[in-house]
Amino acid sequence: MSKERLIYLDNNATTPTDPRVVETMLPFFHEIPGNAASRNHPFGWSAAEGVDYARDQIADLIQVDNKEIIFTSGATESNNLAIKGVFEMYGRKGNHIITVTTEHKAVLDTCQNLERRGAEVTYLNVNEHGLINLEELEAAITDKTILVSVMWANNETGVIQPMKEIGEICNKHGVLFMSDATQAVGKIPVHPKELGIHLMSFTAHKMYGPKGVGALFVNRKNPRVKVTAQIDGGGHERGMRSGTLNVPGIVGFGKAAELAKKEMAADAERLSKLRDKLEKALCETLEETKVNGTTEYRMPHVTNISFKHVEGEGLMMTFNQNIAVSSGSACTSASLEPSYVLVAHGLGDDEVHSSIRFSLGRFTTEEDIDFTIEALQKGVNHMRDLSPIWEMFKEGVDLNTVEWSEH
Repeated sequence: MSKERLIYLDNNATTPTDPRVVETMLPFFHEIPGNAASRNHPFGWSAAEGVDYARDQIADLIQVDNKEIIFTSGATESNNLAIKGVFEMYGRKGNHIITVTTEHKAVLDTCQNLERRGAEVTYLNVNEHGLINLEELEAAITDKTILVSVMWANNETGVIQPMKEIGEICNKHGVLFMSDATQAVGKIPVHPKELGIHLMSFTAHKMYGPKGVGALFVNRKNPRVKVTAQIDGGGHERGMRSGTLNVPGIVGFGKAAELAKKEMAADAERLSKLRDKLEKALCETLEETKVNGTTEYRMPHVTNISFKHVEGEGLMMTFNQNIAVSSGSACTSASLEPSYVLVAHGLGDDEVHSSIRFSLGRFTTEEDIDFTIEALQKGVNHMRDLSPIWEMFKEGVDLNTVEWSEH
């Protein structure tokens, strides 16, 4: 396989910054060097204008008031600000938070931190398709519940939760509804106000913008939501997030939002066809291969596939000089622990360890997919040729009855 061809199919980890975004950012590194909080000279005014324009672009993408956009360093900070900020602000009302076992670590670790500070957290399970049970959600709400936090689209499987129905349940019980929409914003239409979402985190680098800049939507009316600041010093961002604004990053974020609004429908249509072609080719030509999660409610550019009786990390080594994919979340890939998301779906260890996530993007071509299909077919067949477990499976041995030695 040629080492000269490099294919990037790890867009859920981060997307390449669109060259049009880079071009928009460049003047703000040198020609317009001002601090957006410097209000007494033209450099500061120009920087502030760039930030204001970007705030408008981002608000327009998700159909909210520009005053409801709070800039942060990324979705992880936005999740921390939302969840910790609500817990501290609404502590007199209650201490109960509801979330889901398949959330990103930025939400799960934040909730676990709050448990050490006296929070009661309910972690809802998902079914084999990765979807929560709405009746279980409603039954979990108590008079102490202050927040429900549900990820819009899962980072490992692309599964989309029933956001409208969750919003209706939260509204019925007068509970704040927060969503980590990091993987959804800029890829599909995301309009939090229409669905009763009060706080929503997202970031630039998942939608062809730069790394290091994100945002938190905080609802201002009906109800007016308040969060306790987690970073103090200067009262920037309506007092919710102090710190010098990353002007070039924010300007790039704005441009990325503008491009997403114009191009996401066409991107989604094109990528879903390429994704389906990839799935069909692999599942039809390779035995014991299946798509994880639901094929009905999911993002258009993501597929998570198990190649049974093949070790995923070993499989990736057969092609990772040419193709970038992932065996899980970018935030947990340093660990050899199995994907907790797929475990929550009820997959066995064998399937979890044999799973690979393919996340396509704006710059993915049909030639990339053709190359990937061929590489995966060769890689899986090569790994299975070397596998005594696969040989036993082909001979009809029930692997569940085998007593494996620890040595």
